[in-house]
Amino acid sequence: MRSRASLFPPLAGVLLTLLVLSGCTPATTTPTVEGQQDLLTAHGLPGLDAREVIDRLEATPVSGRQSGLIASVQPAAVLLSDGEGREARLPLPEDTFYLSVAPYLDQTHECHFHSLTTCRGELANQDVTLRVVSEPDGTVLVDQTVRTQDNGFAGLWLPADLTATLTVEHEGRTASTPITTGADAPTCLTTLKLR
Repeated sequence: MRSRASLFPPLAGVLLTLLVLSGCTPATTTPTVEGQQDLLTAHGLPGLDAREVIDRLEATPVSGRQSGLIASVQPAAVLLSDGEGREARLPLPEDTFYLSVAPYLDQTHECHFHSLTTCRGELANQDVTLRVVSEPDGTVLVDQTVRTQDNGFAGLWLPADLTATLTVEHEGRTASTPITTGADAPTCLTTLKLR
């Protein structure tokens, strides 16, 4: 079966350009198990599950990221593809949700599904305090200071189907926003302007 990209090469180029500029990735078809293993092995990720792939790729310094690999975090799975046409879909555990947060001072980008390989935030390698309080009961789920990754994002592993408030603090500036971790929720949060 021919891929959509081979049927429409000009369109594929436009979509790839938009993907890199937006930092978000489109959904893909479900790959075969054999194809998944080929992709994971080719990119140094053999045998890793979705959570391990997310943690590994998020922590990889920007200068060490492979240019041919695209990895998108969806609410239920991580979708990976590369320039060789290989694809992988790694399901997340049903009770977990990954949210990657890039607070900013001056510049940001639009993003819905976090790209582990192309998204860049303004505050790389900076200490930020993250606080997540569930609604409506007020339970504090996260209250910690973390260092953003080299890509400017801080990742949060949260319970699925959560409604909460996220507050980020950095050098005396703060920003808060409501968040959800449902089936259609964004996995990339780039709208927190620190004031």
